[in-house]
Amino acid sequence: MSSNRKNLIKALGPGILFASTCIGVSHLVQSTRAGADFGYGLVAFIILALLFKYPFFEFGSRYTAATKKSLLEGYLAEGKWVLWIYFILSLFSMFTVTAAVTFVTAGMFNNLTGLTLDPTYVSGLILLFCTVVLAIGKYGLLDAMLKIVGAVLLVSTLVAFFASIAKGRVTPVEGFIPPEITERSSLIFIIALMGWMPTAVDLSTWNSLWAVERMKQIGYTPKLKAILFDFNFGYLVTAVLAICFLTLGANVMYGTDVELSGNSTTFSDQVVTLFTSALGDWAYLIIATAAFSAMFSTTITVVDGFGRAMGETVRLLFFKEADSKRTYNGMMVTVSVISFLFILLLAANLKDLVDLATIISFLIAPVIALINYRVITSKQITEEFRPNQRLLGLAKTGIVFLSAFAIVYVIVYFFMG
Repeated sequence: MSSNRKNLIKALGPGILFASTCIGVSHLVQSTRAGADFGYGLVAFIILALLFKYPFFEFGSRYTAATKKSLLEGYLAEGKWVLWIYFILSLFSMFTVTAAVTFVTAGMFNNLTGLTLDPTYVSGLILLFCTVVLAIGKYGLLDAMLKIVGAVLLVSTLVAFFASIAKGRVTPVEGFIPPEITERSSLIFIIALMGWMPTAVDLSTWNSLWAVERMKQIGYTPKLKAILFDFNFGYLVTAVLAICFLTLGANVMYGTDVELSGNSTTFSDQVVTLFTSALGDWAYLIIATAAFSAMFSTTITVVDGFGRAMGETVRLLFFKEADSKRTYNGMMVTVSVISFLFILLLAANLKDLVDLATIISFLIAPVIALINYRVITSKQITEEFRPNQRLLGLAKTGIVFLSAFAIVYVIVYFFMG
């Protein structure tokens, strides 16, 4: 094996964690729901979100390759006020995001085990387990575990996707009337869909934090090419699977008048049934295991990501001499406890909880996008690491795109009621 290929393989890890974060609610819930409700009508919105958000996630990995530091340190270098903006915006999103992904995971657990436990309290146990595992195992255990889970999910999803294509779409029930994209409820859902497609823009800081941690783990500093290869691989996987889940929803549920449930356990059974409708009942246990694994991987990466990002933010803002491990563990516990309280308050309807989390993520996206653009074009980045004009042009267009849809949402929500 050539040294270049070995270096690329060494760098693999953060991109897989990024993919594991994405392939959860945005894919299993939102993409599936998009296909089930609108057929292939929302494919363009998914592609646009993937395209126009790409630069801002890539900038996180690029910054670390250029400076060997996390993007959060880049925010601080631009001014303490920039890091404060990130901190305040994260407070609005991190608890709803963590609550949403954990509640879906609890439903997947009940579906897999056949238990009828209250998903609210199952969520609490999952959060507790994730926090303890991460406090003990840190990055190394997370990295190793998610590479296995990711491979299983990728293979099972692709098999189900091709099987559903071969089988063809279900015949719509007589009198079926498809929803109009221009309806108020449809527009709100489209914003929610793009809010987490492939994930929230503020999670771009996680890429850089994981890249820094990967460097510490392997005792090696990958070059820009290797770090971007790792990120692009993870991003491509999330893009492909988003279309796969939408296709499964469109082929198996669109036009059947079967509505995806707001109950997390019932919804989980519906998602697994999507796969078995394409593959056969023999695959139920395999798919149920893969679906739970996917959601659990999302939950544990979200707990790790928010714990790591907010722990480092708190350290940089308030306790510069503090031990980073201590702030990491402290923020993990804080995120888990408050997120559980959110679940207690909002768990009556899964779709409402998910929509709230995804819409908040989309509304703050333009601000984070602007900050990332500012950092990557600053004097912190030497010429050899700067993005080319094509990528910067895409980023500028992306800022306009994210801002325009945020404004559309505000207009639709407050003035079309």
